[in-house]
Amino acid sequence: MTRSNICGAAAVAILAGLGLVRPAVAQQTAPAAPAAWSDTLAFTGQIEAGVLFNPDWPSDRRNFGHLFTDRANQPVINQVLLTAQRPLDPKATGWDFGFKAQFMYGNDARITHFMGELDYTINAPYQIDIVEANVMVHVPNIGEGGADLKLGQYPTPIGYEVIDASLNPLYSHSYIFNFGIPLKHTGGYGTLHLTSMLDLWAGVDTGVNAWIGNFHGDNNAAIAGLAGLGLNLMDGKLTILGLSHFGPENPCTLNLGFDCNAAFRAENDVVVTYKISDTLTSVTELNYIYDLGFHAAGGGIAQYFTYAINDNWSTTIRGEVWDDAKGFYVAKFRGNFDFVNTERGLPTSTNGVVGGGRATYTELTLGVTWKPDVPEPFKGFMVRPEVRWDHSDRKSFGVGTPNTVGANNNQFTFGGDIVLPF
Repeated sequence: MTRSNICGAAAVAILAGLGLVRPAVAQQTAPAAPAAWSDTLAFTGQIEAGVLFNPDWPSDRRNFGHLFTDRANQPVINQVLLTAQRPLDPKATGWDFGFKAQFMYGNDARITHFMGELDYTINAPYQIDIVEANVMVHVPNIGEGGADLKLGQYPTPIGYEVIDASLNPLYSHSYIFNFGIPLKHTGGYGTLHLTSMLDLWAGVDTGVNAWIGNFHGDNNAAIAGLAGLGLNLMDGKLTILGLSHFGPENPCTLNLGFDCNAAFRAENDVVVTYKISDTLTSVTELNYIYDLGFHAAGGGIAQYFTYAINDNWSTTIRGEVWDDAKGFYVAKFRGNFDFVNTERGLPTSTNGVVGGGRATYTELTLGVTWKPDVPEPFKGFMVRPEVRWDHSDRKSFGVGTPNTVGANNNQFTFGGDIVLPF
């Protein structure tokens, strides 16, 4: 230190001691006050509309192997979602409470109904549905990360694809999502964050797409369960979620030749997500379903690769093989109530339900997602064109004669959707 610096420092010290100057101190930022619970409430809406063209122009105007995008060459409003929610804080270290209520209107509601809840309200392709209505609690001091509990009505936590269109990478759905896993439950489940790497899952519910009440809100009188585990590895770059749902799911309204309340159906699913790089993500889904009453097995594998080109553009490719060994699971539903009537074991419309027979299905889908820069009320707006090829080792596609199984081994579709938040 030079003499001038020493003298300057001494002068400042003397003046500070006399109270004539104040020594400089580091600026300190006061910690932000936690947000009030009411400030974290969110009320949102979303519209999804799309179309899939089928060059074969099937006479029943149905894309076989699809449930939510089964309308061939017909623009549809798939879903209008209205949501009120207060999500749990993922960083909460103490008790935390939340809820979610979501209402749907659109073509998708034909498939997503809880039995006994709005399922026969509208006899038309566009119907209404309560997607979920539940409360959530974060419980601290259990394991390293506490436990999250959900109670009420909710979409299944099983699988990669979901009902909310904005959370999927493609417009059309996989065979696994359509036919290999449940859609919704009524009950409760918990996720215990035992360590930073291991989560344990367990729950009890009334069954697949079931509300409450024997033979009204459910198609039998038995309960069902959920169990599994999740692994968080490589600092979050690799996650594995394996879940199973199990319980009787066949309708007691039919003379099945076995005890409808004792013959279990198990839906087993594993999702492996690997962040290969900042721009490339791989998702592998393994699925196996078995119905003990009908001795019917199904299952397969789906592989996704999503590449983020930039903040506005990404592309996804999905390849899948799914086997319906007994022709029990894969079907198309022509009538407005045919899907829910099948779940309940009630009569369906004439030629309204057509199965694909014992078959192995292959599908390859390529899609692009464009998220343009838009004003805040519409942030998240996306356009998703796609092309898709489906193949069956038997004639499952199109309309066959005598109107029971299809006429073609292959099906080609192209189109896409838009998703508009508001």
